[in-house]
Amino acid sequence: MHRSRHDLHAVLGAALLVVAAALIGRHLRARHDNLFVDWPPLYARWEPHVGPGTPAAILVAAAVVLYGPPLVARLPWRALLLAVWAAATAWTFSLAWIDGWYRGIAERLTSRYEYLRVIDRFQDIPATLRDFTHHILLDSPHHWPPHTAGHPPAATVTFVLLDRVGLGGGGWAGMWCIVVGASAGVAALIAVRALAGEDLARRAALFLVLAPAAVWVGVSADGYFAAVAAWAVALLALAVTGRSPAWAAGSGLLFGLALYLSYGLTLFAVIGCAVLLLGRHGVRRKPVLFLYLLAGLVVVPAVFTALGFNWWEAYHILVERYYQGAGGKRPYGYFVWANLAGTVLVVGLATVAGLRRSVAELIRGAGEALRARRRGPEPGTGTGLQGGSGAGTVPPAGSGAETLSPAGTAVETVPRAETGVETVPRAETGVETVPRAGTGVETVPRPGTGVEAAPQARLAFLVCAALVALLAADLSGMSKAETERIWLPFTVWLLPAAALLPRPRLWLTAQAVLALLLNHLLLTSW
Repeated sequence: MHRSRHDLHAVLGAALLVVAAALIGRHLRARHDNLFVDWPPLYARWEPHVGPGTPAAILVAAAVVLYGPPLVARLPWRALLLAVWAAATAWTFSLAWIDGWYRGIAERLTSRYEYLRVIDRFQDIPATLRDFTHHILLDSPHHWPPHTAGHPPAATVTFVLLDRVGLGGGGWAGMWCIVVGASAGVAALIAVRALAGEDLARRAALFLVLAPAAVWVGVSADGYFAAVAAWAVALLALAVTGRSPAWAAGSGLLFGLALYLSYGLTLFAVIGCAVLLLGRHGVRRKPVLFLYLLAGLVVVPAVFTALGFNWWEAYHILVERYYQGAGGKRPYGYFVWANLAGTVLVVGLATVAGLRRSVAELIRGAGEALRARRRGPEPGTGTGLQGGSGAGTVPPAGSGAETLSPAGTAVETVPRAETGVETVPRAETGVETVPRAGTGVETVPRPGTGVEAAPQARLAFLVCAALVALLAADLSGMSKAETERIWLPFTVWLLPAAALLPRPRLWLTAQAVLALLLNHLLLTSW
């Protein structure tokens, strides 16, 4: 009960932050007119409306809340991934469709600020890349539109290539961002399962579907960027948890692409390091993973550099361009905290409560580790959860005998499909054996013991790494306003925190209602 009360306090605090950002933002806008947003802290304007996507969005939300939990529990893993992708795509599309096909989807990426306005200038891609930095500054001849200038050229080249294969125009570009962007949740599920276990991944699944962030995934190119970065993390998680080292190469390739989609995605190094720490035992067993990761990482930078684009030069020119425009006039003192209020609206109140639990889990775990270190290891103990089995010899199958582990823990033999026997701790020690289809039995943590806390701590560590990356982006001063879309790659990794919450239907309803209100009351733009 006290944990739920703390959740409520966190939610109320986040709601007050949003209210404060809105009221103070309106005051600053009226007095100084230096925010350059119509409905602070979001880049949007107040425009209550309904549209053709309204019934579809309500139907998708209701179906996920009512039927999602039992389906998530029953579906095989691969079928669950496909279902999550399909549901997230439907949710994102229906929200965008509330604004109509043209205003909500087809024309989003064709405005004077967007990438599609310069497709014709990429007739000769190598020549354009060599000349790219000469058109970033506002006072340069034929300067790039804000979004093209504000990103490395892989972002624009993506839409150029879509145009070359016959998928040109705003409609195809918009659907690309929706479909690819919706896959970010699937990538997050794969990573959570690899690093923290399938139970938590399944509990996070629906929160990755009904995320208010979908309002901005459909349609902005940042949704596409978020998916690329998310799959880079997912492949790295697979690589460090015992899968083929080739996954590390794929991860490096996508990390390299992410760097050339958005300069800010360099901060994904924080999340990547968190994955390496969580999978450090796998890395120690296969240090060659680093070679595969680095080999993949250099591919995209090498290609763009060979074609004449200088990433570092472009970034330094971009900083100058940023301060030439609205970024140089927007007050840092307001947006450094108002950005976080905007993030509350993007991730939803369920994520806020989950983040509170994640931080509390990390603090508790750090305290326990510190106390254990001060006590020192007990004589004869093994290495706990991270060590070996801690068991002695395995008796012959069918003997019914049991031995004591070096720590004095009772163990017993149970059938296992591969070898016939397996040594596991007895039920009194915190784990128990349960039937598993096709293999006989498996060992799972028992509720109420310390064993089941380890996956939660690992999830908390991953989520908090994303939070650290987001806060670093905030403090940099290079993201004043419009962070509801710019930070989508980071907010995707905050959403799994809701897996730590009880009563998922209640929290899912809150997430869906917030997203529907945002999309019906505001006209978002970027």
